[in-house]
Amino acid sequence: MEYARCLSRLQRLCSRAEYCSEDIYRKALKDLEGDAEAAARVVAELKEDRYVDDARYAAAFAREKASLQGWGPVKIRFQLRGKGVGEADIATALAEIDTDKADARLEKLLAEKLRTLEGDPQCRLKLIKYALSRGYDYEKIATFVARMAGRSVAEP
Repeated sequence: MEYARCLSRLQRLCSRAEYCSEDIYRKALKDLEGDAEAAARVVAELKEDRYVDDARYAAAFAREKASLQGWGPVKIRFQLRGKGVGEADIATALAEIDTDKADARLEKLLAEKLRTLEGDPQCRLKLIKYALSRGYDYEKIATFVARMAGRSVAEP
């Protein structure tokens, strides 16, 4: 595909949804049949025209994953790092997440999981593992699990 067609296609794509520069670079590289220099120029031009903005992408990604998927900050940070988003943009995006809503979401997830684990001798361990897999910090998880169990998580 020629440069102008690739740029036009990616502009249309970026006008419909948020993409990070790494995702757009991969798409451009594929369209331009492996021409890394041309793909980098496409990304630079899209960034200059504000079609691609990693900070904006990170904020949208964090909001969506926290509110719709119930992901915690650890998992969101990991996924954004994997997409090549910078640490400053990640920190800003995570700071925008409403911590009260995130805590309420975690508590709701744990309450739902607790209902499925009634009578299980490893209930607390499974709750902790479940919440860790969702990307929440251990300290926050331990607080919620202890409150739900009515005792310290460290107790047998």
